[in-house]
Amino acid sequence: MKRHNLYAALLLATIGYGCAKGPSASNPTTDVAKLSEAAPKYAQTITAADLSKHLYIIASDEYEGRNTGEKGQKMAAEYIAREFREDGLAGPVKGGANPYYQTFDLQKSSWGEGHITIGSQKFLMMQDFFPLGSSPFSTEQAIEAVYVTDAAQIADKSAQGKLIVTMLGSGAETQNRTRAFAAAAEKAGAKGVAYVMGAEEYRTMADRYTHRISQPSISQVSGGSTRPASIYTTPTVGAAILGTTPEKLEQTAATATFKPASDIKILMSRKSEPLPTENVLGYVEGTDKKDEVIVVTAHYDHVGVDDSRTGDKIYNGANDDGSGTVAVIELAEAFAQAKKDGYGPRRSILFMTVTAEEKGLLGSEYYANNPIFPLANTVANVNIDMIGRMDFDNEKKNDSNYIYVIGADKLSSELHQINEEANQKHVNLRLDYKYNDEKDPNRFYYRSDHYNFAKHGIPIIFYFNGVHADYHQPGDEADKIIYESAEKVARLAFYTTWELANRENRIVVDSNKK
Repeated sequence: MKRHNLYAALLLATIGYGCAKGPSASNPTTDVAKLSEAAPKYAQTITAADLSKHLYIIASDEYEGRNTGEKGQKMAAEYIAREFREDGLAGPVKGGANPYYQTFDLQKSSWGEGHITIGSQKFLMMQDFFPLGSSPFSTEQAIEAVYVTDAAQIADKSAQGKLIVTMLGSGAETQNRTRAFAAAAEKAGAKGVAYVMGAEEYRTMADRYTHRISQPSISQVSGGSTRPASIYTTPTVGAAILGTTPEKLEQTAATATFKPASDIKILMSRKSEPLPTENVLGYVEGTDKKDEVIVVTAHYDHVGVDDSRTGDKIYNGANDDGSGTVAVIELAEAFAQAKKDGYGPRRSILFMTVTAEEKGLLGSEYYANNPIFPLANTVANVNIDMIGRMDFDNEKKNDSNYIYVIGADKLSSELHQINEEANQKHVNLRLDYKYNDEKDPNRFYYRSDHYNFAKHGIPIIFYFNGVHADYHQPGDEADKIIYESAEKVARLAFYTTWELANRENRIVVDSNKK
């Protein structure tokens, strides 16, 4: 009897000792102080060596530039999903063959036959004019033209179903001008905008876009809706549309009232086919606040191979955005290990590498329109796109200890402060807000995957190292990445995500900046 009591006492002591050891996977802590104290242990698992190991694989020639829908992109998806699975993340996608894949179809289109006829004159697509984007002229259609000098005039021109015609100058303002015209034309229900260029400007732009136009373009499945066409023409075509001569058009474009031709017909045919692709998702379920979700993103696609080049034909995209992709893999592993140890996040975290960013943010757009977890429950998006190089300005100073932070204060003052405090306490990078300015002509806030969350009122933070000479060039190789810098930025993203996931209150949405 005494021996039995001794065994019972020893058993209770052992159980008590086990409990005293602290949290475990089956008994996770939700104590904010304990979680905060544990964070550095898991941040330190994100290392330059591990980032390099992953990047030398997915940015290798074997992956063929990871072009959307092609072999290399599929290989990268398999690699990322395997890492998520082996690290213990769950695949959250139900109903598909692979729970780590959000699979969907994009639309792959290429140009077919095209011409503009005006009376007896016939102008050929890719010779006298070229299109960019979509086409509502898949069959030949008669159309009425309207001339304007400014996008603001379109609203007053009864432009529904018509072709807007305007002169397009050269220089830095061109992109902003075409963007304004496209938006105004779409709002007015116009069929297209014809941008009439000077002869030299047309040749320069046509040369610049020849390869791009000849390649298939990728878009969301249209469902029958098509945006207005963007048509760039020689002065000869523009003058014929407007019923004048190239010389008079150039001399009087700003002041003349033209009488457009009455017999204009346009054909710009498109051949389309479905293009299957996938976002890759790994999920760490939270504890007491698991219905709220933080989404951590990077895009894993790049632009593939250009067989028309001599020399290196493969655009490996090591920095864009291989660097962000491997950072997401490392953050996912760190949070998964923390969960195994009983220090898992209070809120759930979805780690998502998205496809088709280079084709127009299409993968993140698809997720935002078809979310696995309700957007109303999505607390924030942490987006990592290019974190392993120096841009032109910092390369001159040989200063890699920086990162551009974009968007953190656009919707939430708290997100900005969380990142600032995490950096000051743990990382000590120089945080540069140059591109957070709403007047930034580069408009980087609108140019990566976070924007598809911001559009839905979800606070975002975007980490970005700026543009360098190898941006979208074959020279964007893994051996040029500054892995120590990438490690610091990845750790900053980790600490910011850790705080977002574990703080007592969900961050506020208290601003609406552009």
